Amino acid sequence: MSERSAPIIQLTDIGKSYGNISALRGVSMTVRSGEVTCVLGDNGAGKSTLISIIAGLREHSTGTYAVDGEAVTFGSPREALDRGISAVYQTLALVPLLPIWRNFFLGSELTIGRGPFRRLDIASMWEITDRELRRMGIHVADLDQPVGTLSGGQRQVVAIARAIHFGARVLILDEPTAALGVAQSGLVLRYIAQAAREHGTGVIFITHNPHHAYMVGDHFIILARGEVELDAARDGLTLENLMFHMAGGAGLNALQHELNRPQPQGA
Repeated sequence: MSERSAPIIQLTDIGKSYGNISALRGVSMTVRSGEVTCVLGDNGAGKSTLISIIAGLREHSTGTYAVDGEAVTFGSPREALDRGISAVYQTLALVPLLPIWRNFFLGSELTIGRGPFRRLDIASMWEITDRELRRMGIHVADLDQPVGTLSGGQRQVVAIARAIHFGARVLILDEPTAALGVAQSGLVLRYIAQAAREHGTGVIFITHNPHHAYMVGDHFIILARGEVELDAARDGLTLENLMFHMAGGAGLNALQHELNRPQPQGA
């Protein structure tokens, strides 16, 4: 990680409105190579809207979205992918009944031959899948087994390894540990850190779990009702402080003060 590296992604005062409804207001964020930027918030905080803008699913209404210093407005996820921005959603876009190697190359299959003699290059895809998964520390005895037979954590790692192999400079992970147990969450968190530290990928980790975020994060942003409630680097933040802001911050203090008020006589 290098704090002095140039930003890959720079969001400045990003806003998104749907008619009279404002989903995001004045959101700024920087994503750098080799860093994990954690975006936290409750349901309805604006996390999904934010990542849909970064991934090219929606266009922002106000503010500036810059990639490598160039202002952009993506019209589709393909345009974001062409700039090295890849999103891995909770659904993973994997086909459970297809083999692991087929899922790894799903939509980007390698072929050999020409014309009517063109066919899938199974040997190359099998070899590349095996190599890339091993680089991520995943050893699968049989890559021909359906990907649906893997654990939830292993499927997440397959999706992460696939994105890195196909050139992801920024990897957006949408609640990757939400439906996982402790052991499987630990597996995914390990490879989130590895994607950043060893592969130099800029990771955007979307989560509602401050414990998971603090284990791997370098920078933390908490969204509340479409606005940034906290924007802090790891060296200026404790887990307790992160949890405090996640729980409501100043609003929680106000509630505690109200609950601790002395009761009137005769109440």
